[in-house]
Amino acid sequence: MDPIARAMFMGSAGASETALHQIGAAFEGGYFAGYISYTADGNATHGLIVAPAASGYNGESTLDWKTSDTSTSGTSSVYDGAANTASMADANHPAANYCAGLTIGGYSDWYLPARYELEIAYYNLKPTTTSNNTSFGTNSYAVPQRGSNYTAGDPAQTSVAAFQSGGAEDFVANYHWSSTQDIPSNAWRLDFNNGNQSSRNKSNANYVRAFRKFAL
Repeated sequence: MDPIARAMFMGSAGASETALHQIGAAFEGGYFAGYISYTADGNATHGLIVAPAASGYNGESTLDWKTSDTSTSGTSSVYDGAANTASMADANHPAANYCAGLTIGGYSDWYLPARYELEIAYYNLKPTTTSNNTSFGTNSYAVPQRGSNYTAGDPAQTSVAAFQSGGAEDFVANYHWSSTQDIPSNAWRLDFNNGNQSSRNKSNANYVRAFRKFAL
């Protein structure tokens, strides 16, 4: 896909402005991964940043979401990973605790991304050429909104070389935890090989990459 992401948002004076960042470009401690709309209306409210692989990816090794398969209050948001992480930044929640403990590039507001934040990164920075799972892909929080599921070829492998498989910043082509609880014993995860989303026991280990955001 085109590596330039465009989004319309309302500036402080109420005038319509255009926010323009390049997908995969270095920005504020990490790499720009796309826009999200907290209002779920196609108008961008925040930009998403993924942590560098060398310092915000747990050495590309896996972590449990929680040490027990029990409910965690305050982790239901599908779009605000920072809020979810604030509710579980402790030793009982290894994935979120890892992200919350990071300081990278002078920024210490890293968090475990919510379900649809993680999906936006997959859509814009997909590492592989594997066909997508066509049962997923709708995302009303994405900018622009996506009201239909993936096709086999959309999204395509990212054109950003560093994020392609084998690149210095690529996502491991496997399951990554989101910070969004599904049922008391399970949380949502996303496969960066084909975009599949599934609910998994919290005591299961999956990959963890920290995100941060900036308000528009």
